[in-house]
Amino acid sequence: MTTTDLTLSPAAAKRLHDLGAAEGRPVMLRVAVEGGGCSGFQYQFDLVDEAQPDDLRIERDGAAALVDEMSLVLLKGSEIDYVDELAGAEFKVRNPNAKSSCGCGVSFSI
Repeated sequence: MTTTDLTLSPAAAKRLHDLGAAEGRPVMLRVAVEGGGCSGFQYQFDLVDEAQPDDLRIERDGAAALVDEMSLVLLKGSEIDYVDELAGAEFKVRNPNAKSSCGCGVSFSI
């Protein structure tokens, strides 16, 4: 299943292609929201080879991210991005629904 409620940035798509090239096989980014973290919810990122039956697929330029239906509710309207800054490189969710987040950038509240 494909959804447009969530987008994958060009930088994230490029990073997934680069990771796949380094691994010698295509990889997808699984993004989930779990309870916990210092703000109530936290993002979980994993690289996977295949989708689960209930995953929603977000694609850009041949790269894909996967999100379960439960997490999509909290991610609606978000962009999955990849940033490479002096402090480090990471996948990041730009979530318009988050009312606050902590300094780590992985934990948020709604």
